[in-house]
Amino acid sequence: MTTLLLIRHGETDAVGKSIMGWQPGWRLNQKGREQVEKLNLRLANLPIRAIYTSPLERAIETAMPIASQHGISVQRLEDLGEMQFGQWEGVNLNQLEEREQWRRFNTFRSGVRPPGGELMVETQARMIRRLECVSREHPRDTVAIVSHGDPLRSVIAFYLGIPLDLMLRFEISPASLSVVELAPWGPRVLRLNDIGDIPGDPSL
Repeated sequence: MTTLLLIRHGETDAVGKSIMGWQPGWRLNQKGREQVEKLNLRLANLPIRAIYTSPLERAIETAMPIASQHGISVQRLEDLGEMQFGQWEGVNLNQLEEREQWRRFNTFRSGVRPPGGELMVETQARMIRRLECVSREHPRDTVAIVSHGDPLRSVIAFYLGIPLDLMLRFEISPASLSVVELAPWGPRVLRLNDIGDIPGDPSL
């Protein structure tokens, strides 16, 4: 039985503003670094045996402190990278809201391809394929996976049996932790979008 710690990278200056995609150069901002520090403290006592990450800078910067704390090396995997958004990469979200294809994409994720990008189901397939490989390599371990919002949503949707068209009904926040247990009798989602705070509490 493998326990997967599914971690979204910490915040960057583009989160909630534009599509970063696979563009290089997006690194954690100050808030993102603080989020990762807080997350790292929460993971300190867990028996993490391996950590795999998206090859993008923001994910690597999230993975490195966790790896250092547990005395393990970071393994970078293309399959864990962000969804390929094609021509939408670098575009401001307010501008995208004016485009009919963007609006269709967010209501029909299973069938609308970003121009020049990949279908959501293709992102989901490469993520699940890689996580199943990780599970076979670590059949009794706790393993950290650092990736991005939409790829992680697609993974959770798969293991919960939720259609991709409904995946935006739950959130995957920056530096959040979701936990999936993969066993021979099937998967179980043990935790979803845990950031250690109570949503909406102004004191946190």
